Amino acid sequence: MSEKTYTIVAFIRHMECLEAIFTRVSIRRFKKDPIDDEIIIRLLEAGNAAPSAGNLQARDFIVVKDEETKLKLAVASLRQSFVAEAPVVIVVCANYPRSMQVYGERGKLYAEQDATAAVENILLAAHCMGLGAVWVGAFNEERVAEILNIPSYARPMAIIPVGYPAERPSPRRRMKIEEITHWERW
Repeated sequence: MSEKTYTIVAFIRHMECLEAIFTRVSIRRFKKDPIDDEIIIRLLEAGNAAPSAGNLQARDFIVVKDEETKLKLAVASLRQSFVAEAPVVIVVCANYPRSMQVYGERGKLYAEQDATAAVENILLAAHCMGLGAVWVGAFNEERVAEILNIPSYARPMAIIPVGYPAERPSPRRRMKIEEITHWERW
């Protein structure tokens, strides 16, 4: 491949990537259509492709399809009913020991960063695959851990309802970059 061809291909990929980032929106209404397991696996692979401290991948994924369990998660999510209405719910957890074995106490922070980086990748992958999803961070951690039998050394970081979108919300307003950017110092 010539350098010029490579540059054109890189430009197209760049545009596709940025388009995905700038057009992704949170989806809270879903069609009832089921999602194939192969698609779910691909979403999880995208999540695990996110950066992680020391490449330790200190995150775990719990896939929930069971209607009763999704309903319990919706109640634990401050009664956000759309959690139960999604065909699939993915709970992303920080796995502390996996990171702490190398980084000690600071590994807790790295595990949380690993998990949340995975969440963003899952959201973008879902959007690129024609799915809708939303990052739910408002939930009762203890109750979610109990519902899903999450071990005490792991922490649920996000609940991601996923499905085919039944809505098309407009992108939300963002602050001007000049308002939130500092050069060299705060």
